[in-house]
Amino acid sequence: MADARTPIGIDLFAGAGGMSLGFKQAGFEIVAAVDYDPIHCATHEFNFPDCETICRSVTDIDGNYIRNKAKLGRRDIDVVFGGAPCQGFSLIGKRAFDDPRNSLVHHFVRLVAELRPKYFVFENVRGLTIGEHKRFLEEIIEAFGERGYLVEEKFQVLNAADYGVPQDRQRLFLYGARRGFALPKYPEPTHTRANGKPSLFRERETPTVIEAIGDLPEVEDFDILLERDWVYAKFGKPSSYARTLRRSNDALKGKSLLSSSLRTIHTELSMKRFRDTAPGSVEPVSRFLKLDPNGISNTLRAGTASDRGAFTSPRPIHPFSPRCITVREAARLHSYPDWFRFHVTKWHGFRQIGNSVPPLLAQAVASKIIAKLGVRIGEKEKVHVTGLDLLELDMSGAALRYGVESTVIPPRTRKVYHAHA
Repeated sequence: MADARTPIGIDLFAGAGGMSLGFKQAGFEIVAAVDYDPIHCATHEFNFPDCETICRSVTDIDGNYIRNKAKLGRRDIDVVFGGAPCQGFSLIGKRAFDDPRNSLVHHFVRLVAELRPKYFVFENVRGLTIGEHKRFLEEIIEAFGERGYLVEEKFQVLNAADYGVPQDRQRLFLYGARRGFALPKYPEPTHTRANGKPSLFRERETPTVIEAIGDLPEVEDFDILLERDWVYAKFGKPSSYARTLRRSNDALKGKSLLSSSLRTIHTELSMKRFRDTAPGSVEPVSRFLKLDPNGISNTLRAGTASDRGAFTSPRPIHPFSPRCITVREAARLHSYPDWFRFHVTKWHGFRQIGNSVPPLLAQAVASKIIAKLGVRIGEKEKVHVTGLDLLELDMSGAALRYGVESTVIPPRTRKVYHAHA
């Protein structure tokens, strides 16, 4: 359990752990993480071994269940955070908050009320602030107010690119404070894009694509990456951004571990189209964007589950090589450090990144709560050398580990590659 002096947080809808990592980097100890997807839970458990990973739907648990699993007793919780999916919106004469399609949002509010943290952060899509969707957001704010929480009604949509992430990604963040605690302010942007207008707070330029991934070894040079997702290799000279992400990465005889880098086999025709596409343009057949090395990435998205066709979301084309980017390259564009590992398959790996909040953006949001709590605690990184089998589990194996049905997420038939390093 966390030291009594360390602020503690609970991640609902945790996924692989983008928000968990950002809040940890800001100074929180993440004591519990809840997600209903066993594959995500196994990845979260691997990367956060000191956190209690709870593989359950929020619809099936209450605050006491989380407290008991995390061995918190009656300890005061500092923050609860998460992004509850919402699908239904206001109809004439009907409150969207009561729409069954939005039950996950309802349960997020319920769990916050039961856990009674000092603060909460509700994260969601930008679209929730537009048109009739905004009415639903107002209902959410009202629901928190009825449960004893002040909410920052001048809510903001933050772009990850404004906080040092080389990706155009906009997300809504809603701050809430238990009555008696002061609401945090939103973080001021710290970065501006190349050729952008500087401001008082934006002292640095957002890293570019080449600064994010240019030092990574070329995966096409390693045939072993057709069979597994890791290799020890020599990296290039890093930018200041890449150097930060490479910190604490595993090394062996002068080489560093390149993980989450399973190769994709493209046809000669596809590769020719990729070569012929100008950087920053969309390849007309695949509709994939070819990354501009001197710009930032477009929004990285998750694919769909098997019940929706098991599609992999469009992956950007590498700016120089005639191929799609790897999971590790996507992770760099999302601000994940190199020690953070993902599921060994490309489908799950991209799904885990595309569904997550970039850690640097989450850190910026969390830092404002840390400031209100009046604590300054450095983040402690962990390098993982065992337990890689967690990243190899297929849906059936992961479900068995957590005692849930294997059909909770429709499984996908695929080859599982060994992750042992």
